[in-house]
Amino acid sequence: MSLTDSSPEQVAKAASVASTSLATLSLNNRNDALIAVHRSLLQAKDTILAANAKDLELASSAAADGRLSQSVLKRLDLGRPGKWEEMLQGILDVRDLPDPELLPALYGIVGKVTLKTLLDDDLVLERVSCPIGVLLIVFEARPEVIANIAALAIKSGNAAILKGGKESTASFHAISTAISSALTATAVPNAAIQLVTARDVIASLLECDKHIDLAIPRGSNELVSYIKSNTRIPVLGHADGLCTIYLHCDADHESSVRILLDSKLGYPAACNSVETLLVHEAALDTHLPAIASALLEQGCSLRCDPTAKAALRSSLTAEKAALLQDAVDTDYDTEFLSPILAIKTVVPPANRSGDTALSLAIAHINSHSSHHTDAILTSSSSLAAKFKASVGSACVFVNTSTRMADGMRFGFGTEVGISTNKIHARGPVGLEGLCIYKYVITGRGQTAGDYSGVDGKKWKHEMLALS
Repeated sequence: MSLTDSSPEQVAKAASVASTSLATLSLNNRNDALIAVHRSLLQAKDTILAANAKDLELASSAAADGRLSQSVLKRLDLGRPGKWEEMLQGILDVRDLPDPELLPALYGIVGKVTLKTLLDDDLVLERVSCPIGVLLIVFEARPEVIANIAALAIKSGNAAILKGGKESTASFHAISTAISSALTATAVPNAAIQLVTARDVIASLLECDKHIDLAIPRGSNELVSYIKSNTRIPVLGHADGLCTIYLHCDADHESSVRILLDSKLGYPAACNSVETLLVHEAALDTHLPAIASALLEQGCSLRCDPTAKAALRSSLTAEKAALLQDAVDTDYDTEFLSPILAIKTVVPPANRSGDTALSLAIAHINSHSSHHTDAILTSSSSLAAKFKASVGSACVFVNTSTRMADGMRFGFGTEVGISTNKIHARGPVGLEGLCIYKYVITGRGQTAGDYSGVDGKKWKHEMLALS
């Protein structure tokens, strides 16, 4: 890994060259590099956390006078309980993932074949996994992103160019220095992982579509939208994490409270935090009071529609009822990233089938959510099945927290980000999402013309077993 102030064009060219070498490294070489990175970060813990503390001090001052949001400040903190440990464990988890088998033919390792067809005698078609090539990751705060991306890039055989925000400059430098020191003693090319230190280079990097194959923004809506609008490079990511939970009237009472507390208050600044709660009308008196009471006790603001507010005012204590706020239409399209929850009642028309309320909830989610993560709480397997089939989000959950949408929790080791795109990689994108494929044909002198015309040879097109 290198910290570089070279021009964007030079950085992109160097990464492109390095990606070819990285893709041919053996599994042992790649895993040895990850072990070295883990060891170096562990040894540099005090230095890195001290640098992070400096960033936090400056960021806290900026947040105090409104120049920085509280959500960005929270994402910056590497000292938050468990965050440092999760970052390091993620590297080891990636090391222990199965080899993506990326065509390093020089070392006798066969690429992962996902399709094999006998076109004709001595003419075989194979679809083989391979790395994407060069990744550009632009991110705000989130200093752990460097370790996450470095681990996944090395394991998958992709080169990576990283450009971080000014909020965590000291943290970036400390982490990058530790990783760079570790990689110098490994087979990973120095230019395979580069942290760009020059300022005002994002626009120029976004023009390097000849050398960069995929852009992955990690940060605010504004950052993601800017990158999507200003590059010809394919972009993987999401602009918002507007997650919704639908509470059906047959949901388990106790688990509903636990799930809502975790989804909203486990880490409010996370993109997988729930922002809207849809409540079946019949659950207003049976389920919502306990949920609302628990949320209010932990400092969560509840913005309710008139029906939900009236139900809660009649069931909560006067002290808690006084804390309820009126929701406006824009609340159901807002990613709060703070302890605020918008509550909306789902009122099915009279004399309609039992799943009408579910249909209304699904329609709301598909219209208002950002298609990141949405969940249903219900004891009905048929309603759950309809919800899973009908909601078009990257992650669709039943009876669990929206906070489960995470690469580490999915068993991916870590993630490069969350994708809401309707492409090959959706949801938390880990090792598999960083691999594409190529088609390989092995023949013995055949030409396309041999199979043309009435007298041409006939195709066999026989599917072969994958070995």
